[in-house]
Amino acid sequence: MIKTFHLPDLGEGLAEAEILRWKVSIGEVVKVDQPMLEVENAKAVMEVPAPFSGKILKFYAKPGDTVETHKPLVDIETEEAEEEKLMTVMPAASGIQPKKDAGSVVGSVLEGTEIIHERVGQDKGKDTPRKNIKATPAVRALAQKMGVDLTLVLPSGRDGHITPADVEQFSKQLGASGDWEEVPLKGSRRTMALAMAAAHAEVVPASLVEDADIEAWPSDQIPMLRLISAMIVACKVCPALNAWYDSKTLSRKIFKTVNLGIAMDLGEEGLFVPVLHHVDRLKGDALKKAYEQLKIDMKARTLPSESLRGYTIVLSNFGSISGRYASPVVLPPTVAILAAGRVRQEGVSERDGIAIHRILPLSLTFDHRAVTGGEAARFLAAVCVELGKTR
Repeated sequence: MIKTFHLPDLGEGLAEAEILRWKVSIGEVVKVDQPMLEVENAKAVMEVPAPFSGKILKFYAKPGDTVETHKPLVDIETEEAEEEKLMTVMPAASGIQPKKDAGSVVGSVLEGTEIIHERVGQDKGKDTPRKNIKATPAVRALAQKMGVDLTLVLPSGRDGHITPADVEQFSKQLGASGDWEEVPLKGSRRTMALAMAAAHAEVVPASLVEDADIEAWPSDQIPMLRLISAMIVACKVCPALNAWYDSKTLSRKIFKTVNLGIAMDLGEEGLFVPVLHHVDRLKGDALKKAYEQLKIDMKARTLPSESLRGYTIVLSNFGSISGRYASPVVLPPTVAILAAGRVRQEGVSERDGIAIHRILPLSLTFDHRAVTGGEAARFLAAVCVELGKTR
């Protein structure tokens, strides 16, 4: 029997994955759980195993292709005995019936009539909707002929309509800009683009900035560890920021433990947010060890998928590169992100005159649907107080 295996939901909550490489070939006989291919999904590289034994007949995607979840990946010819074995391991459940040929998850497949959840900011696995474009069929045909993306054209016509002159002008500007290369976003950069678009469409952001006086820090102090510790304290002072917001039910989930997402820049590979789960339980050397290991695993891209999801609040240290203040983006369902800028030397008024202190600029963005300005201010104040202590 020929069975079509579909791209499973690999647990990242994303609607697609990029095929990196096939580890099997057409005509090869595979065993159940044998690694078949590598994909990149939700900023992690992972293997997809064979869901059953059989002979590889057809690939539906090649390396470099982006495949939507539940779309066909490969045809496998199975033996009848193997098919019967697959059906016997699928337990019955009240109100749930096994689907024989779903082929969309690894292992048993159970179907029911209940809808578990719906992704926010995406439409059935597709990219976020394009903006409303007002253009006649003739203008659209002209744009297609000239290779112009109408979503990038600034309209000058009545009521926001794009005119032929707009298309021609955009084409001239593009040509005058010199040599260029169109590079499709894939992997982690594509994931980031979709996540940021969803955040922009949903979150109501507001920001606060403040300067923390860190002159009391010893010279060997690791800034990120102090920031992490300060965030833990602030989450206890004002737990409203260590939360998730559900826009459909207008409700919050306020967490008692802190699962801290740490924004990391990996250059050309893009932005990643690995998670220190239950970071509030870590102190001293244990915290340092966990943070250092997280950095090593992230750079090597060896983090398990569970270490890339589930954060309840986010910390960014962009100042290690450059910049003083920022407007960091809140990623739903979280409601807050704290960002630290570059440390600077600044004159501070003291009783005996002016002293030069080390100052750490902080920027806090919060979702104003779930967090009040007072809560955000108390959180930021708690961070600054903790950072200013001598240790």
